[in-house]
Amino acid sequence: MPGFAGFAWPWLLLALPLPLLARWLLPPRRSASAALNVPFGHRLESIAHGGVSLRGGRIPWLYWLAWVLLCFAAARPQVLGEAIQPPQAGRELMLVLDLSGSMSEPDMQLGGRPVDRLTAAKAVLADFLDRRDGDRVGLLVFGRRAYALTPLTLDRESVRQQLADSVVGLAGQETAIGDALGLAVKRLRGASQNPGADEEHVVILLTDGVNTAGMLDPMKAAELAAASNVRVYTIAFGGDGSLSLFGFQMPMPGAGDEIDEDTLRAIAETTGGRFFRARDTAQLAGIYAEINRLEPVERAGEAVRPRIERYAAPLTVAFAFGLLGFAWPRRRLA
Repeated sequence: MPGFAGFAWPWLLLALPLPLLARWLLPPRRSASAALNVPFGHRLESIAHGGVSLRGGRIPWLYWLAWVLLCFAAARPQVLGEAIQPPQAGRELMLVLDLSGSMSEPDMQLGGRPVDRLTAAKAVLADFLDRRDGDRVGLLVFGRRAYALTPLTLDRESVRQQLADSVVGLAGQETAIGDALGLAVKRLRGASQNPGADEEHVVILLTDGVNTAGMLDPMKAAELAAASNVRVYTIAFGGDGSLSLFGFQMPMPGAGDEIDEDTLRAIAETTGGRFFRARDTAQLAGIYAEINRLEPVERAGEAVRPRIERYAAPLTVAFAFGLLGFAWPRRRLA
């Protein structure tokens, strides 16, 4: 329930005794004109004595109530409304995930069991999403082509569901890093809520390979990102090409493909971001935790209770009492 918050202008309550002061201090009005004798003069005299007089007569109680309420309305009574939580002001963040064929390599550990790179990346990304309350998050995947699975949204559950449904090869077997970054920049610019404002646009790009497809060169895409005020964090994710089996590291043919760390590092430096290298799930989790610290979510401010004006009610009642006061002598004479 809203509580009374006082008056905005309480000093106007000092006007309450003004009618009494006027009645006691102002001299009575005297007329110098000649009296007019009419046959119905006694009726006029009764009306005069029954009307309003500031000195020597009676002021009807309705006038007093109207004056008190008018002073209360002028002082602007206020009540406290329900608590309001200011909106959160987060970042616009695009997650870019590699779904090329090499992400199916089972050289990661999760919960003590071997898993492929994509499964490990999904687990870490899901935990990262839980920490980004207040951000508008989008998900983009790439292989031979790049696809935006979810637009920028506050609905992190939708992003999490699309992430869980992603599979290796969904976008092709090759790796188009340049096209993926270019599409991410385009989506961030197109979904901007305040075009031209200094907004916080962030891309987190995870890949385990080298740019082998696409029309856009990765460094050209990095220049576009920098020109659009988009900060890019790049993560090179992948093991050393071996699988732990009963405590022994077993080499896996074709699993140790080289990652283009130099290009990923250059992309991050060009856009003002950072480059990270993760060789296992624990390192990947630590990297996303570090990015979470580098790009903190701006939490909502302290809840406030707005002040709501309530002068309309006493003003309306004062007006009604004033009308009744003017009508009072007529009803009494009827």
